[in-house]
Amino acid sequence: MNTITTQVPSQAFADFCRKAATEGAVLLQNHDQVLPIKQGERISVFGRSQIDYYRSGTGSGGSVNVAYTTNLLNGLRGKPQVKVNELLAGVYEDWLKENPFDNGGGAWAAEPWHQQEMPLTNDTVMEARSKSDKAIIVIGRTAGEDQDNAHAPGSYLLTSDELAMISAVTAHFDRTVVVLNVSNIIDMSWLNDTEHKHPIQGVIYAWQGGIEGGNAIADLLVGDAVPSGKLTDTIAYTIEDYPSTANYGSDTKNLYQEDIYVGYRFFETFCPERVQYPFGYGQSYTTFQIDAVQGSVIHEGGNDIIQVEAVITNTGTTYAGKEVFQVYVEAPQGKLGKPARVLAGFVKSSELQPGAAEQVTVRFSADALGSYDDSGVTGHRSAYVLEAGTYRFYAGCSVRETVHVELDGQAGYEVETLRVLDQLQEAMAPTEGFTRIVPGERKPNGTYELTYEEVPTRQVDMAKRVEAGMPAEIKQTGDQGYKLKDVHEGRVSLETFIAQLDDEDLAAIVRGEGMSSPLVTPGTASAFGGVSEQLLHYGVPIACTADGPSGIRMDSGHLATQVPIGTLLAASWNSELVETLYEWEGQEMLYYRIDALLGPGMNIRRHPLNGRNFEYFSEDPLLTGAMASASVRGIMHGGAHATLKHYACNNQEHQRHYVDAVVSERALREIYLKGFEIAVKDSGATCIMTAYNPINGHWSASNYDLNTTILRGEWGFTGIVMTDWWAKMNDPVQGGQHDEKNTAAMVRAQNDLYMVVQNYGAQFNVMDDNTIQSLASGGVTRGELQRAASNICRFLMAAPVFAREPQAEPPLLKLTASSVSSATHVQTLEGEGQISPDGTGPVTIRVEEAGIYRLVVKVKSDALRWAQCACNVYLNEELLTTVQTSGTEGRWLQQRLGKVELGQGLYEMRMDFVKPGLELDWIAFKKE
Repeated sequence: MNTITTQVPSQAFADFCRKAATEGAVLLQNHDQVLPIKQGERISVFGRSQIDYYRSGTGSGGSVNVAYTTNLLNGLRGKPQVKVNELLAGVYEDWLKENPFDNGGGAWAAEPWHQQEMPLTNDTVMEARSKSDKAIIVIGRTAGEDQDNAHAPGSYLLTSDELAMISAVTAHFDRTVVVLNVSNIIDMSWLNDTEHKHPIQGVIYAWQGGIEGGNAIADLLVGDAVPSGKLTDTIAYTIEDYPSTANYGSDTKNLYQEDIYVGYRFFETFCPERVQYPFGYGQSYTTFQIDAVQGSVIHEGGNDIIQVEAVITNTGTTYAGKEVFQVYVEAPQGKLGKPARVLAGFVKSSELQPGAAEQVTVRFSADALGSYDDSGVTGHRSAYVLEAGTYRFYAGCSVRETVHVELDGQAGYEVETLRVLDQLQEAMAPTEGFTRIVPGERKPNGTYELTYEEVPTRQVDMAKRVEAGMPAEIKQTGDQGYKLKDVHEGRVSLETFIAQLDDEDLAAIVRGEGMSSPLVTPGTASAFGGVSEQLLHYGVPIACTADGPSGIRMDSGHLATQVPIGTLLAASWNSELVETLYEWEGQEMLYYRIDALLGPGMNIRRHPLNGRNFEYFSEDPLLTGAMASASVRGIMHGGAHATLKHYACNNQEHQRHYVDAVVSERALREIYLKGFEIAVKDSGATCIMTAYNPINGHWSASNYDLNTTILRGEWGFTGIVMTDWWAKMNDPVQGGQHDEKNTAAMVRAQNDLYMVVQNYGAQFNVMDDNTIQSLASGGVTRGELQRAASNICRFLMAAPVFAREPQAEPPLLKLTASSVSSATHVQTLEGEGQISPDGTGPVTIRVEEAGIYRLVVKVKSDALRWAQCACNVYLNEELLTTVQTSGTEGRWLQQRLGKVELGQGLYEMRMDFVKPGLELDWIAFKKE
């Protein structure tokens, strides 16, 4: 690991982000070595995204305040070896002044997924060609939370203006490169349009590279960096080719009819001809040869380990580069049916100079090749099994570019009779019947007929399961004088400490507060732990969480480093690089007193139109798990904690709070939960966030099998589970109607924390949740609440907050009066009072009595509940507080905020609505 500076934001961190952004770029096409741009070549750059560069997607996964931004045009201007057509660049710069970037007004989820493109005249392109050797076309897209992509121009498809731009440029330039500054794969049907006078020669997915992404693209185009990224999704010819398309986008229910056949698993099994670019594919500026591929079976500790070795040689003469060695398995079809190819392991080489070679090794357990029998067709229902037959292996540089690998001279790994690997119990099976894809007869070309079978449905009695797993109650003792520090230092047991907590304490500790709680770092997502006076008395500290996967989000305006998006990082296929990147992130979190980052996002990219795909890693669960594990390890090495999300099946943003994921137990275990399982077991993850959506009729936040049976019972997870913000729950046994106040169901499922209630609201149950009343009615037991409190306290004792001094309030801001030059509108505080912004500018306040004042605000937002709005309030240009609210649907709310110490005299108060949508009626200063 690198030695990390304490300066924040750190330029060294930003520089490492630049390196990471180059390594995840995927070069799809490079005919006649159009890239890299050669010394002295003249280039013309087309497309507004050369200037209006997308650093990341939108929403909680992308809103990072940065110290500076970069873009492709300026990045190329900084390269002495190339000559940028400044006349054309000036045309774009002038046009953008008249056609500024449209952010949708800055409101939550309002930014459009594309921007208007500058129309090109024939004369403009002809003039550019007369001054240039090559053309670079930049296509930009964003996407994000609460809105899916659309199979429409300006989203998944190119717009008519973009198509016209490509047509006009290729009509005059015979050397054209398209750079895709996008959040995820898009339709590529335009690439081989026969109407182009000159074919497009180069295409590179540069993705969204964070704070240094613009410079990183420039590095790649001129050869200062060499592409080594590989696709983590399959690019099919049309959206209809993806098997999930038929069941995607519903308002109420998505049938996961494709089952385990997601992405390349589907295409390689049934219709490889529908693939434009295969999974794992990506070119370089140099060439590689993979030789001496050999496999063996190693017996270690009673387990069989598959080992595949190879020698990778850089056979080029000019550029150093890296190659990814990928190993796939073809399991026997057996009775369960299997994909034709499944990724079994991978490794990325070091940077190889021309002519240099390196031996690489991929190792994995034979047990990892098992399949889950959810029907009992093998005779072993609810078990992972290895069916009899030969498990064949293929190794190479993509799912398609492989050679067959023998193991110790044999055709593959031989299993003579069915082997039961892990006998589990049914969990999360669907309650309604539907059909799923299975392979039929094998065709002469090696693919399989596509057939269907009925999906097994739930057989278990959930009421009995919940009852059997009920924790014992710890007898309450009341205050015995023990603090949580006594547990940490081994003087008393955690059970003895928890016994002190009364019912109100237990109800309060399972509530988080936020967003922008004044108890923690300004502008962050939540405070949890010591959210009541009595919990603070017991020494329970107040921990802080912050968004998100692309860098720390602080609506207060504090600066952080924006890292490349998940799409890009996974495309690097470099776990070590990702781990180092997030070690920097952990250090930045530590500096800002943030205990848990709300990331990595790691849902499976089931469909290209999911708006939040930019936060996620891949259509493959092994690659997803590897990247998530690296992220968690890195943050923990940096000193903080990560939060795996969204657990599980958050595969659609449209109606994400309501759409039911109806999916088989096999698909859940082999695909949608597998990445989480890998991350929990391999990285020691301590924190998980559940998803908004229900799975098979049970909302994730109150899904007992998801959070208890599988996560804790089977995987051994001992950390905390939190809801997504303002989540909904329903009964863990009966399912039925959802209710965000049903925290009893949440606790019963062993989702420990409800995120979030209004600031200073946990102690007084401002959301009116049902915890206490359910304790009386039997909807939740004291033992279950004590179990949740124990999980939370264990996390807090391992978090950075435990090394900090406990405090009920952040350090008191002390301000002195100053002369105010334009005191045109003066409002006076006499002991206390309400200050009402007049909407025309700053407000001058006259403080008559010096002292400490408590801040209270009255706010509303017309937006829906999960929208987020924020306003920074400055007093004499010092940040006084961040006022934040989710959408209140037009209802006025009062919020209690922090304190400030004011001297007598005049102050100027200024509002900065950093996230529009919030209306502020008044700010009250109450003297204490």
